[in-house]
Amino acid sequence: MASLETSLVNSIVGSGTFFRGNIHVSGLLRIDGDFAGGIKTNGRVIIGRGGRADCTIDAATVVIGGAFRGTIYAGEKVIALESALIIGNIYTPRLIAEAGVVLDGAMHIRGLETDGAGTVHEEVPRAESPPRTRRSRSGARRRTVRIDSSE
Repeated sequence: MASLETSLVNSIVGSGTFFRGNIHVSGLLRIDGDFAGGIKTNGRVIIGRGGRADCTIDAATVVIGGAFRGTIYAGEKVIALESALIIGNIYTPRLIAEAGVVLDGAMHIRGLETDGAGTVHEEVPRAESPPRTRRSRSGARRRTVRIDSSE
């Protein structure tokens, strides 16, 4: 059960609101409006289904249900809901993506090895199949992935 402290929304950018700037918050930040800038928190960031963010996020956990463009640094995990559109880079030990998610960018997913008791020992690189890539105008390799559960 989550503690009361970690389940409270400390800050919110509500629907119909546009905010530009940097936010440093302790705990949970929810975005249902438009946000541009930077976010730093030791807690969670939630971008609701109607939310749009063009920013850099540095948080423990990031949940995306709306549109995101930028870079995510998540210490624990990133959760992409079926309505998510993500354009940018993701750095996290764990990515959870529902069917229907659209991802375009570089993903750096580094798994953590645990023993039977759940103790983390060290980072273990995960083997992955060669991604389909294309070159952007700048010459950098880009990858577009659409998650589909119909297979």
